Amino acid sequence: MAITDVLVPQLSESVSEATLLEWKKQPGEAVSADEILIEVETDKVVLEVPAPASGVLTEIVKADGATVLAGEVLARIDSAATATVTAAPAEEAAPAVEAAPAAASTEASASVSAASPAAAKILTEKGIEVESVTGTGRGGRITKEDANRAQAGVAKAAAPAAPAPTLSLDGRPEQRVPMSRLRARVAERLLQSQQDNAILTTFNEVNMQAILDLRKQYKDQFEKEHGV
Repeated sequence: MAITDVLVPQLSESVSEATLLEWKKQPGEAVSADEILIEVETDKVVLEVPAPASGVLTEIVKADGATVLAGEVLARIDSAATATVTAAPAEEAAPAVEAAPAAASTEASASVSAASPAAAKILTEKGIEVESVTGTGRGGRITKEDANRAQAGVAKAAAPAAPAPTLSLDGRPEQRVPMSRLRARVAERLLQSQQDNAILTTFNEVNMQAILDLRKQYKDQFEKEHGV
């Protein structure tokens, strides 16, 4: 058994912690090197955490929504677990070979349906399945524009699966959702700016009468010369 730790990537100098979004793999599932396992959200950016090695995900140390620091262990991968497939009995070799195309197809489908962090965030907030969106990016990757188009399509279709509003004020639906770390930081900065800076509106008045008189003079002259 060769255990490889999946660590939180190095964060920005001014950022001390991050929040885990959602695991894309579960314990017992096979992973490939550089495959995106989870995304971590900081106050400034969303970072992808790739698998450091191929193998089997044996343990998830930090669950979805956990607050983590740079360098902390998120999960563990057994990079030697893939060797057990080749040690299978001869009679099981044939089914394994037959299953290979299906596994390759599944991996290809997963890679095609992979979404960028911004796109994945939009799809997660709107409850849209990643598999239902066609990516137009490199290698079929779902871009932010693809996610926005999918969101608009769901809104037009008025999908019945959308969560029911929890409150209604004057006939207007209202739904309470937790703020992400990015949104919370933006709200904090906006409030701080409102409290620290004077918000003023400046009005400048200009007398345009001379311009209007000149315009009328040229207009009258033009009409007189051309008999208009």
